[in-house]
Amino acid sequence: MKVVLLAGGMGTRISEESQFKPKPMVEIGSKPILWHIMKEYSYYGFNEFIICAGYKQHMIKEWFADYFLYNSDVTFDYRGGQNSLTVLSHHCEPWQVTVVDTGLHTMTGGRLKRIRSYVGDEAFMMTYGDGVCDVDIRKLLDFHRHHGKIATLTAVMQEQQKGVLHIGGDNAVKSFREKNISDRAPINAGYMVLESKVFDYIEGDSTIFEREPLERLAAEGELMSYIHRGFWQCMDNKREMDILEKYLSTGTAPWKKWED
Repeated sequence: MKVVLLAGGMGTRISEESQFKPKPMVEIGSKPILWHIMKEYSYYGFNEFIICAGYKQHMIKEWFADYFLYNSDVTFDYRGGQNSLTVLSHHCEPWQVTVVDTGLHTMTGGRLKRIRSYVGDEAFMMTYGDGVCDVDIRKLLDFHRHHGKIATLTAVMQEQQKGVLHIGGDNAVKSFREKNISDRAPINAGYMVLESKVFDYIEGDSTIFEREPLERLAAEGELMSYIHRGFWQCMDNKREMDILEKYLSTGTAPWKKWED
């Protein structure tokens, strides 16, 4: 199953870093947060990624172009006027990474629409390229397959200003609305599983996925929530970046299951 990562935004609230690089490429613990998210999925055996790039998208492509070389032992041989490179061993993950330029100003729904041909008619997973989580992705996928609806999102309880969910007793999302400063409610943490029918809910580049498509799916009873009571943290600003750095520097990062 493919994993789609939204990584095209400008990250204006963390401008200290994002003026130089896309927010998903901002490093925590010497690696881009995007790499950490991919490692989460890879831990559960999902290794095929589609990255929806936009702002400074060339930097994402260049990072992956160099990744194999930087994580390999190599011999450079210039004897005899030649330039030969021999890979002695490598320490890379078994990833297939497709980086797609989905436009500079495209909204989240539009970015998804643009990679439809790369996903095909199969179900896929999707999350945002600026937040880490210790959700059990296998259990999330099992939950999605069991209920048979079009979309599942991961919901967490946070005192933050994100999109607020109204969840019924059967875990169906009854409504989806924008944040309110006084909210303490389940919020959309990403880590979604989506059937290919979801593309039919997206009009074009100007569609914000978290508005019309999710609101319509909720109204039709096609949006379910997987309740996660563990760790989740986004990186919207420098303060949140420092929180993630502290977890890594103290060896207590809950999302780093691949090192357990």
